[in-house]
Amino acid sequence: MADFHDGELAVQTRLGVAKMAARISGMIHPMIFGNAAAFLAQLPFVFAASRDDGGRTWASMLSGAPGFLRVVSEDTLFIGALPHADDPLHANLRDGAAIGLLAIDFARRERMRLNGRLLHRSADGLTLEAREVYGNCPKYIQARFVDDAPLPAGTIEPQLTRHSATLTGSQQAWIAGADTFIIASAHPERDADASHRGGNPGFVRIDDEGRLTFPDYSGNMMFNTLGNIAVNPSVGLLFPDFKAGSTLQLTGDASIIWDGPRLADFPGAQRLVTVSVQEVIERQGALSLHFSAPDYSRYNPR
Repeated sequence: MADFHDGELAVQTRLGVAKMAARISGMIHPMIFGNAAAFLAQLPFVFAASRDDGGRTWASMLSGAPGFLRVVSEDTLFIGALPHADDPLHANLRDGAAIGLLAIDFARRERMRLNGRLLHRSADGLTLEAREVYGNCPKYIQARFVDDAPLPAGTIEPQLTRHSATLTGSQQAWIAGADTFIIASAHPERDADASHRGGNPGFVRIDDEGRLTFPDYSGNMMFNTLGNIAVNPSVGLLFPDFKAGSTLQLTGDASIIWDGPRLADFPGAQRLVTVSVQEVIERQGALSLHFSAPDYSRYNPR
């Protein structure tokens, strides 16, 4: 059974779902059971949450041929991939570091979280100790298939294209048209966590070059992400450009809007999260995989 931390408990209590969260907490295990191992083994990518030396949180992506995610024992996972040097994850991989993984199969709308600690980094990959392993529901996942079509010319090798403190006009348009992003959050003394957010294009709104807002829809009632934000505002966002093969990584401070008139501007929103951007990294060729056009989730508010 999960041992919810102070931030999660505070949010659950505020929203009147503490008893419900306690009932479903048994789905969280410290071990990687057979079904979870099989799910990981067939994936060609995984998303990761980490924290840098300044305490800022980042969301990243690792990829490899299916099988690069290999369960070594019931509580140990080997990742046969390393981040590119331009990715903040590269510098954040210190032994003992909190790492949160989101394993997701977009095509099947299946996802699983694995939060733990980095045991060892080698030339071949990463070895993680699992502390929390659990599945999530299929809501808000846009179905995309990985195929063998080539990526656009000139974007195969990852390269840092922009590194700045605010969003450019093209980056704002990128975010405004996104239907999927990954959010990384972390408790100051406990684990890091990577979670999926999805909706129809336009569900993330740009307030200005340094701020964006997105809705918090109905979920699993455990409030892992909001619970982390409640005690540590630092978050990382990763917006993949599935067509061009690029990624946009942001880090900044988040705040929760619990109620008020602005919620009416976001269909289906139960709360809003606003992020003040501190740093932006845009990388071409960061995705080594080609994805099909999306089939939007029937759960997406309209």
